[in-house]
Amino acid sequence: MDHTPRQGLDRVARIQAEWARERPDVDVSPQGVIGRLHRLAAALMEEISVVYRRHGLGEGEFDVLAALRRAGEPYERAPGELAQHTMVTTGAITKRLDRLERDGLVTRRMTDGDGRRRVVALTEAGKRVFDRAFTEHMANERRLLELLDPEEARMLEGLLERWLRHFD
Repeated sequence: MDHTPRQGLDRVARIQAEWARERPDVDVSPQGVIGRLHRLAAALMEEISVVYRRHGLGEGEFDVLAALRRAGEPYERAPGELAQHTMVTTGAITKRLDRLERDGLVTRRMTDGDGRRRVVALTEAGKRVFDRAFTEHMANERRLLELLDPEEARMLEGLLERWLRHFD
């Protein structure tokens, strides 16, 4: 990643300048924050997805494996719990589980109790794949944050946490 700052206006500032010219009656200053967050999120997801793909995973599969791994031994959760821990619908979870089960990274079984409840478990192969991917993922995130000094990163984390609390 090139850490050299670029000269001149960034894309968002150019767009804001065009809007200021075309619609001087509208305050476009929120675009400065929202537009940059949007662009940054897209750029970060592309950088992060490279690691997922290197391990044969997509973002969704990584999220499911992470939720199972965070559950602790025996690395199991019900599909509904997985949906809560990954912030997606149970329908989306089903598609992800189909692929992960096909690849031998998870298993699905009925619980011993009533036979109606299913449980998803991380396989030994799934744990190995996830642990390797997670280690590389965290190193990648650390690399992505190197553009900020530690104090800037702490300040940004605090601001984002405060803002995100409103939406959670």
